[in-house]
Amino acid sequence: MNPKDFYLSKPWLKHYATGVPTAIEIPDISVPELFSNVAQKYGNKTALIFYGKKITYRDLKDSVDRMATALADMGVRKGDTVALYLLNSPQYVISYFASLSLGAKVTPISPVYTSIEVKHQIEDSEANTAICQDILYDNLDKAGVHLERIILTSVGEYLPALRKLFGKGSQAKVNDGKAAPLADLIKKAAACSFQELLKKYPPRPPKVAIDPANDLAVLPYTGGTTGLPKAAMLTHRNLVAVQCQTRAFWPIFEEGKEVVIAFLPFYHIYGQVVVMFGELAFGSTLVLFTTPDLEEIIAAMERYQVSAFYGVPTLFQFLTKYEKTARVDWKKLKLIACGADTLHDSTITDWEKRTGATIFEGYGMTETTAISHSNPHHRPRRGSFGVPLPNVQAAIVNHESTEFLPVGEVGELILNGPNIMQGYWKKPEATAESMIEIDGKKWLRTGDLVRMDEEGYFYFFDRKRDLIKHKGYSVFARHVEEVLYEHPQIKAAGVVGVPDLEVGNVIKAYVVLESEARGKISEEEIIEFCCQKLAHYKVPRIIEFRGELPKTDVGKVSRRELREEGEST
Repeated sequence: MNPKDFYLSKPWLKHYATGVPTAIEIPDISVPELFSNVAQKYGNKTALIFYGKKITYRDLKDSVDRMATALADMGVRKGDTVALYLLNSPQYVISYFASLSLGAKVTPISPVYTSIEVKHQIEDSEANTAICQDILYDNLDKAGVHLERIILTSVGEYLPALRKLFGKGSQAKVNDGKAAPLADLIKKAAACSFQELLKKYPPRPPKVAIDPANDLAVLPYTGGTTGLPKAAMLTHRNLVAVQCQTRAFWPIFEEGKEVVIAFLPFYHIYGQVVVMFGELAFGSTLVLFTTPDLEEIIAAMERYQVSAFYGVPTLFQFLTKYEKTARVDWKKLKLIACGADTLHDSTITDWEKRTGATIFEGYGMTETTAISHSNPHHRPRRGSFGVPLPNVQAAIVNHESTEFLPVGEVGELILNGPNIMQGYWKKPEATAESMIEIDGKKWLRTGDLVRMDEEGYFYFFDRKRDLIKHKGYSVFARHVEEVLYEHPQIKAAGVVGVPDLEVGNVIKAYVVLESEARGKISEEEIIEFCCQKLAHYKVPRIIEFRGELPKTDVGKVSRRELREEGEST
């Protein structure tokens, strides 16, 4: 069988768990309609727990409808863009579903963005409305953007009475002790109060016809390989498809009975689609946290008998050494999932030694509506990010062409399925580069270099942009980093190629040592360590020690920033 036909035969289907369908029907339903159905079915069940404050599905739906009524009366119409500049909170959930119910699309903004980045996203997405946390308003104001309406809210509005003081203290801390009273901010910004709108308007929003397959629901912005971020266009069908695909792939979960910790940021596609929407569309209870406070999270896992935990590699690495990790019986959880970055083998080893539990790796991108692959619950494979979900077609092609590569060879991952974005917002050239057509079928070029084994399990190697060319050899930055992480005194590492006229790229490693090793281990010792484990052309020639490394907003080491530093020196 030729490579193309082998990929199209979907060899991974043979290894699906019993009861997992090879293909599913995606219902023709919008996101707000799906949420409404769940809220009606589980009205008395707790939807959100926010630092002890419980909100039922019935009450949540009531607030969603009131906010939708308010937004409509204020002029928000189908096709408009609503910017959500919020921390994880009940307000985020309410604003999200309220906006979508009017046929508007939301663009989630990272709370750690600079005012320049906020300005770009609001202007590029054509947002005319912003729903903003009070502690973030100063940054929005500095962005200097024109908005038709601003709605302000405070974390403390949903905190239980005993937590009010905590809420005010947290806000003041974030604003360096200068958090202005909400009433003053509302007056300054000529804004509306979130809570006043909920009190003023009845839960009677207008009925808006939504075409799930074509109407956009979300404009999430990707990190951007170079230059400013760009937005992936995700429809209602994209989001509904992912919810259906993941539920079909994980039949061990019971609708209306799960409890999930929600600390992953909702502005990020992982936290937003997999955790927030995915669980609320399934009748689960979300235990919400504005920030990943591990002491609070561990206590909540014990108190609420959490059944699933979603994290990122840096968090799991920290938990392997965190003193209170053992308070949770991790083996009792139905799923411990890791995404958003590569899970280093050393972290897996340390985690299994500490907890005796398995981390299930998955794979996804903003462009795939958060997920496309996951390890089967009955047959996980260490080092692999699993197999494609139902209705997803995956293949490996030459990263410089569309030639299908033999099984086992490393190439670019391409994907087809109902979860794939429609393209990049207002970026036809970028869309044309990433959305390619092969034999009449549209595929997404992911930009990720991976391989597939004979059983259909996929393994990540590197981002295409992070491939280092040294003396004609191809070097995967991740491979070198894995070796560096094997060193017992290396806490973090990032590897990039620095342009060089003679060899193409010189391999440079940025290294953070454990505190007790700083000043005691030399660059030469690190290079010698690598020489023992890597081919000569893969060994870093430059080692730079750092106190810390630049991170993306979900905790990945930012190779882009390191690469830009290297190129500028």
